[in-house]
Amino acid sequence: MNYKDSEFQAFSHQILFWYRSNPRDLPWRGTQDPYKIWLSEIILQQTRVAQGLPYYYKFVNQYPTVKDLALAPQEEVLRLWQGLGYYSRARNLHSCAIYIYKELDGKFPTSYEGLLKLKGVGSYTASAIASFAFGEAKAVVDGNVFRVLARYFGIETDIASSKAKKEFESLANKIIPQDEPGEFNQAIMDFGSRQCVPLNPDCESCPLSGSCFAKQQNMVKELPVKINKVKVKERNLHYYVVKCGNEWVWKKRTSGDIWEGLFDFPLSEKEKPTKAHPWEDFEAEEIQEYPKKYRHILSHQKLNATFSELEIPQKNKEKLAAWCEEEGFLLVNEEQIDYLAKPKLIVNFLTDQGI
Repeated sequence: MNYKDSEFQAFSHQILFWYRSNPRDLPWRGTQDPYKIWLSEIILQQTRVAQGLPYYYKFVNQYPTVKDLALAPQEEVLRLWQGLGYYSRARNLHSCAIYIYKELDGKFPTSYEGLLKLKGVGSYTASAIASFAFGEAKAVVDGNVFRVLARYFGIETDIASSKAKKEFESLANKIIPQDEPGEFNQAIMDFGSRQCVPLNPDCESCPLSGSCFAKQQNMVKELPVKINKVKVKERNLHYYVVKCGNEWVWKKRTSGDIWEGLFDFPLSEKEKPTKAHPWEDFEAEEIQEYPKKYRHILSHQKLNATFSELEIPQKNKEKLAAWCEEEGFLLVNEEQIDYLAKPKLIVNFLTDQGI
């Protein structure tokens, strides 16, 4: 479809008018501090504002500057991130902070192109920082923006296709006002998250309804188009909660799988195994098999987890400690468990046990 510049200007004007008439007080708005903007954008990736807001406050309080974050141990950063999911974001956040502090003298790049070179920063985050902090007219295109543009302009390109990002970014960069890019980017994202919502949007109160393609063509439910479905893998995890006195056996997860850098229990990835487990060598006694089954859903995986508790006699503690060191497990005192960064599934189990 061909649109005139005047139509783009009318669209951006209406979006900005709606935004100014429906203000939302968020702590990262009204600031041009690239650190706080970057932090908020990383936290809010694939996360709702209501869920991400407490984490933003925790990080700003714990690490008020990029230097503070860079000097923090990674395990501490992961522990603070616990429960937010997508832990690669936290690892990239920490690595990026170290790079900025050590290689860039603690200063963020001031352009979109420079920001793109940072670890964990893609075109969306680079556009957000460049426009909010430095006034560069680079349009942000997230799921909310895809939806608003697809519905208003009648774009039927599959947003999961390879060409969609380029097409939508091109359109968004034609629309963005050169004199107030940061405010417009915030406005159109807010409009998508609060007004032009995925299901049952209130089109009757929408200021764009009179010129919205989807509204006029009765295609609100059909747009945006997303054909490709993510294939979800189902996994069965059986955890062994192995105790020796007041110490528990833990495993730090390594790269190449979910939850890298977090701690969970020794496990067998299938239904509870019938063959002997290695702790029989330590005269382990199975105290109980917990009846509750836990289900945890990730973006690409569905996890089904069960737990058994095993007790190893104190007389075999030294033997167990030697085996743990050799096999890459850790013996952790019960009082120290809270300081380990753990996936939400494990946190839920511990909570149910009053720990």
